[in-house]
Amino acid sequence: MSDLITVHPAEPGDGDILGEIHALSWGVSHGPFCTPRVAAAGVEERRTKWHGILAEGGDPILLARLNERPGAFARFGASTFRPGLAEIHTFFAHPDVWGSGIAKELLLAVLDRARAAGYDDVHLWTLRDSAQARRFYAKNGFVETGRTHDHDFGEGPPLALVELERALPRR
Repeated sequence: MSDLITVHPAEPGDGDILGEIHALSWGVSHGPFCTPRVAAAGVEERRTKWHGILAEGGDPILLARLNERPGAFARFGASTFRPGLAEIHTFFAHPDVWGSGIAKELLLAVLDRARAAGYDDVHLWTLRDSAQARRFYAKNGFVETGRTHDHDFGEGPPLALVELERALPRR
């Protein structure tokens, strides 16, 4: 029997679920590049912030489940920096589901919804030093734009981010 992947909008009560996915994934993907104190604070902040974000409404958040277990989520909407483009603001999968196909299914759902919202192109920022994330996005049609910026967590060296973008699939 094959795995069942479903994707649906996150609900107001999903704050703990999103927080746990975000905290664990961020801890593995970003934590090693931060000082221990910043990594610990980053994990804790991500664990608790999603209740407020869900209560605010705003940008769509999709939650993907693998065999009914929450495994990945994405937040997307209008670009913060590039008017007219969609932006994937947050995209994280729990480390336990890496390689399962859930991230690809979630990404396809995000791209489909962004296209339905009238966007032609989408972009995102990811860690320059995260080879795994860069490979994932490249396999799914994203190309690096050459734009970079640093994110300063307030302690330790800033982390370099690279921008990737792709055209949205035509209907």
